[in-house]
Amino acid sequence: MTNRNKTLIVLVGPTGVGKTDLSIKIAEKYDSPIISADSRQLYSELKIGTAAPTEEYLNRVKHYFVGTLKLTDYYSAAQYESDVISLLDELFKTKDVLLLTGGSMMYIDAICKGIDDIPTVDDETRQMMTKKYEDEGLERLCAELKLLDPEYYSIVDLKNPKRVIHALEICYMSGKTYTSFRTGNKKQRPFNIIKIGLNRDREELYDRINKRVDIMIEDGLIDEVKSVYQYKNLNSLNTVGYKEIIQYLDGNCTLDFAIDKIKQNSRIYSRKQMTWFKRDSEIKWFHPDKEEDIIGYIESKIV
Repeated sequence: MTNRNKTLIVLVGPTGVGKTDLSIKIAEKYDSPIISADSRQLYSELKIGTAAPTEEYLNRVKHYFVGTLKLTDYYSAAQYESDVISLLDELFKTKDVLLLTGGSMMYIDAICKGIDDIPTVDDETRQMMTKKYEDEGLERLCAELKLLDPEYYSIVDLKNPKRVIHALEICYMSGKTYTSFRTGNKKQRPFNIIKIGLNRDREELYDRINKRVDIMIEDGLIDEVKSVYQYKNLNSLNTVGYKEIIQYLDGNCTLDFAIDKIKQNSRIYSRKQMTWFKRDSEIKWFHPDKEEDIIGYIESKIV
């Protein structure tokens, strides 16, 4: 049963749009902590390249799910869903309004809609599949997935090893297809959800993205990547900003080329985010500068 006296504000938008600044203002207005929905800001070693909240912001407002994991920790959207829902249950005992913000589409959907109850992969199966991937390569695993779960094979991103490996892990563990666990049923949440989307004109957004990459370089992104270079094969580092600098450190390109690629890939990622978010008719869109309009809209929706 939904408790209409409890409200979760969900603030979304593409990378570089300005979610962080506005989230601080909204959190302070409603005396709420900030619950991060950024799958990379979870890692304590990845501060600069993920544009993690500054020490000043962390001191102003309590943040959850920022810098809580090590790169070698395994974490999934299903675990995130479980952890956040438990946290919300606890926080709503003393708060009427809470704020969730980020740009990781799967994490946002995990909280707003829920994700399927897919079995947790045991360590033995995970290690076995990791070794298969290292020994045989992605192409062989894709061929195996085509045999074991042709339906998922037809829709999965075959260039994404994490997705392919995870589907095979479930197939091996359960003896069933990965598809059989993907019901897509939306879960009902016991609180009201207000979805706010931030967007800018493409030229304006791209300019902000390009400038933000330059600032990351100035702030020490290259040294940050060097500090985690030994983990370069982990999926958590298959991330815009890190994978390009790793290519530079490996001697495969110049630094200028790597920086240009970060900007280009960040722009591409922002388009993917918007394509995903635009499918959700519940999101009300605003320019980030329209703070009064945004607060007014939230006020009109809080019961």
